[in-house]
Amino acid sequence: MASSKVGSIGEYIREQRTRAKISLRQLADVSGISNPYLSQIERGLRKPSAEILQQIAKGLRISAEALYVQAGILEEREADTDVQAAVRADLLLTERQKQVLLDIYESFRKENEATGVFGAAEHDAPEQDGKEEVG
Repeated sequence: MASSKVGSIGEYIREQRTRAKISLRQLADVSGISNPYLSQIERGLRKPSAEILQQIAKGLRISAEALYVQAGILEEREADTDVQAAVRADLLLTERQKQVLLDIYESFRKENEATGVFGAAEHDAPEQDGKEEVG
């Protein structure tokens, strides 16, 4: 039944809004959506379009992808690594925090891939000043 999915996106948006500690009216203002329409989405009475979800995501400062997955517009992609899976599974992080961590992690991976650095690069690094300490 499609309405259960509609309800779940509304509940998810309300949960994210509550975590962000902003009111329904504030989210409506920053996302450019009318207060009554946003209320209907949260209560599961309306199914938001991808464009509306994008505006809501911007207002909540979370990834639009997270809302698309929750709304059933996109399939949730599998995590490439254990780190990504752990970040996505962490219930104590907001979607925005998760996305920032994943972006940083991915930038490190791409940097290492571009420079050919893989795995335990720290073990091969030369001493900082070339002198050994005597204990």
